[in-house]
Amino acid sequence: MPLLEVKNLTVSFDTSVGVFHAVKGIDLHVDAREVLAIVGESGSGKSVAMLAVMGLLPATATVKADKLSFDGRDLLNISDSDRRKIIGKDVAMIFQEPMTSLNPCFTVGFQIEEVLRFHLGMGKAQRRARAVELLEQVGIPNPAERLNAYPHQMSGGQNQRVMIAMAIACKPKLLIADEPTTALDVTIQKQILDLLVRLQAEHGMGLIMITHNIGVVAETADRVVVQYKGNKMEEAGVLELFTTPKSPYTRALLAALPENATGDRLPTITGFDFEEAR
Repeated sequence: MPLLEVKNLTVSFDTSVGVFHAVKGIDLHVDAREVLAIVGESGSGKSVAMLAVMGLLPATATVKADKLSFDGRDLLNISDSDRRKIIGKDVAMIFQEPMTSLNPCFTVGFQIEEVLRFHLGMGKAQRRARAVELLEQVGIPNPAERLNAYPHQMSGGQNQRVMIAMAIACKPKLLIADEPTTALDVTIQKQILDLLVRLQAEHGMGLIMITHNIGVVAETADRVVVQYKGNKMEEAGVLELFTTPKSPYTRALLAALPENATGDRLPTITGFDFEEAR
């Protein structure tokens, strides 16, 4: 049985000019200990689909699916209280922008410990010890001291590591990483990716990596889902995707990589309609 199984997921938003369809009937699944990459350009519905799985979309969103299950539990029909017991504990998410996801009014230590208090009911001393352990695990130096720091007192890379520490605090079965290396320099990007892959292997988690960086896919993924305009264009093993892409859109994505440039100008992707992209 897949750890996460999604069938015919649609997400739409009511707007002042009508209904906007952000996700249009996608299917996907991820198994335990598997790394699934979801790729596509900005606006292709990657993050929205995973936020729908997490139940974190606003009230203006309408989420429908034939099946949305995690570890055998139906996420469509469970109560809000039951969902809160799962989200953040068994399913966790690393959001795109740590500086906007972390609360600037509280120390990073408080924010990590709050996860442990809510989901695991740990006492104060136990929470503190676990928070130090987590910061050490994600590679932050002097972890006991850094617990007292506020997000603005730490670098972007350190805040991203704090977000990862919060996400793995309860040893989730599934970790969703939404553009985890956005706005980080190349050296820090490499460190964060290595950290995620190491933690995934150590904890035996399923890992969903949302990205538009094809290089990240090549380094980390077992299997890849390609999205375009809210539709799933293709799904394949990572080697198959790079060697024999089936969708014209996937071929265009790969052709747009800088290393595939043949002249003075970088390749670009022209617009597709849905049938052309397939």
